[in-house]
Amino acid sequence: MLYGIIDIGSNTIRMAIYLIEGDRIEFLMKQKHTVGLAAYVHDGVMAPEGIGRAIEVLQEFKAFLYSFNITQVYAFTTAALRNAKNSEAAVGTIERAVGLPIRVISGDEEATYDFVGALHGIPAEDGLLIDIGGGSTEIVSYKAKEIRKKVSLPIGSLLFHSKYVQGILPNITECLEMYREAEATIGAVTAFADVREAALIGIGGSFKGGCALYNELFNQPRVNKRMEARRLSTLIGTFLRDHGITQEMAIMLMKAVPERLKTVIPGLIIADVLARRFQCREITYSDSGVREGFIYSEIVHKNKRFE
Repeated sequence: MLYGIIDIGSNTIRMAIYLIEGDRIEFLMKQKHTVGLAAYVHDGVMAPEGIGRAIEVLQEFKAFLYSFNITQVYAFTTAALRNAKNSEAAVGTIERAVGLPIRVISGDEEATYDFVGALHGIPAEDGLLIDIGGGSTEIVSYKAKEIRKKVSLPIGSLLFHSKYVQGILPNITECLEMYREAEATIGAVTAFADVREAALIGIGGSFKGGCALYNELFNQPRVNKRMEARRLSTLIGTFLRDHGITQEMAIMLMKAVPERLKTVIPGLIIADVLARRFQCREITYSDSGVREGFIYSEIVHKNKRFE
């Protein structure tokens, strides 16, 4: 049966189509819009413009689903709408306008879905899984492929850009401000005080974009999904606007991260702080995450109970 999964994130709104038959999940296609919902949150309130943009995109997605008679549709939203003071009212407005129920998943649920989705591609029995999104960051520590600790933090790539960066790329001062907040937020998580991991699995757009830019800068194959953590500071420092952006650098950015020009450096700053905090030597990007975890948890496993 065909399923439509809609992920209303802080930076992008995505719709993915899957063919799900028993335990078999086949990804068919994806559409996405870079909306930047987190940037529409002012004084903790989601602005009407942000609500309107979400409605516009979801109506487009719904028309697509209707065209192919896809009736099994699940929509969920994460940090930008979850953390807004007017979350309930904003989500209700979107639901009524689009005619789709939208589930607001908690930070704890998001971390769990991240892990479940990535679990199928994780080779190591023990490790650290991190999802740096536009409006939040989820951290999962696991042993024997089971969650031991998890937390959702109110820091994200688009949130940092909106709060600290005046242009497209940050300057040194803005970078230092982002580093300070990331270090303070992560340092306050006492439950992870004893966690030390040499390897880190990164999921989400910040790691995807960061890895693409890493490959361009350090002449790695485009298929490479590994980054040496010690090189993150060099990667960040190369693209600060204080230094002047050469044509070569502009080409590199536009080729690697055309849709994440504003958020890639703030996201990498959070990744750098996390890698240092947990003494990680290597970061591996995984392209499975919250949507796949949602499917396994809320569709596949639940369907099994009724077989």
